[in-house]
Amino acid sequence: MKKTFVLTVLFILPLVVYMFFASGVTNFGRLPVLTENVMELQAFNTPERLSDKISVVGFLGTDPELKKGIAFNLNQKIYKPFYEFNDFQMVMLVPEGNQEAVEEIKKELSGFTDLRNWRFVFGSPAQIRSFFDSLQSDLQLDADYSSPYVFIIDKDRNLRGRKKDEDEGTKYGFNAISVADLNNKMKDDVKIILAEYRLALKKNNAERSN
Repeated sequence: MKKTFVLTVLFILPLVVYMFFASGVTNFGRLPVLTENVMELQAFNTPERLSDKISVVGFLGTDPELKKGIAFNLNQKIYKPFYEFNDFQMVMLVPEGNQEAVEEIKKELSGFTDLRNWRFVFGSPAQIRSFFDSLQSDLQLDADYSSPYVFIIDKDRNLRGRKKDEDEGTKYGFNAISVADLNNKMKDDVKIILAEYRLALKKNNAERSN
C-alpha cells in the first residue's frame, strides 16, 4: 500500500506542476518581448541586479506610505505564489530619502510574509526616470516618480508583456491597484515566464546528458 501511494504521488506531482504553469491565458506559449535591454541596476547604489532574475519592477515614489497598497496587493497576489522560486524577485524603485518609510512597509509585510525575494532599491529621481524611460512603454511615470503599473523583466533584461491583450492591445505593464488585473492577467503571465525558463533548463540538461 505504501509503495503504491509513493508511486501515485510521483506520477501526479509532475502533472500538478505542469497544470499550475500551463493554466495561463497565453496557453503556455512564450510571453512576448516588448522592449530589449532594459537598464540594469548598477546605476543605483545597490548590489541588486536584474540580470539572471525574473523580476517584477515597480515604482513607489516620494511618499511610499501612500503607495503601500500597491506593495500589499503585489505581495498577496503575485509575490506569495512565486517567492519560493530562487530566480524570482520583486523590485521596488524608491527615491533616496525614503528609507524610513520603506522600513515601515517592510515591517508590515514581514508580519505575514517571507521577504527573502523583496528588493527595495533607492536612487535619485533622475536615475528612476532613466530606468522608467528604458522600458519604452506607452505609460507615464507620475510627477512623484511613482506608478500604479508594474513590469515583468526577464533574465536577459527584456520587458515582457502582451501584444494582443483583449483590453489594451499591447500591454506593457500591470495595474497593481487593480486586483483583477493582477489575478486575471499578471499571475498567468508570471506562470508562463517561469515555465518557459524551466522548460529551457530541462531541455538543456537533457541535451547535455545525451
